[in-house]
Amino acid sequence: MGLRAVGALHRLAEQVEAVSVTLAREQGWTWEQIGDALGMSRQSVHAKYGK
Repeated sequence: MGLRAVGALHRLAEQVEAVSVTLAREQGWTWEQIGDALGMSRQSVHAKYGK
């Protein structure tokens, strides 16, 4: 049961992250600023969310 909860939380966190990145981009944040906020490199964030 605990593992199912962890999985659900992980999926929710991914969804919140994706929405937050989209909003940040719409507000003019750079990939570097987003990466810094998420503790990721600019390249990693762009590879994951860039279109």
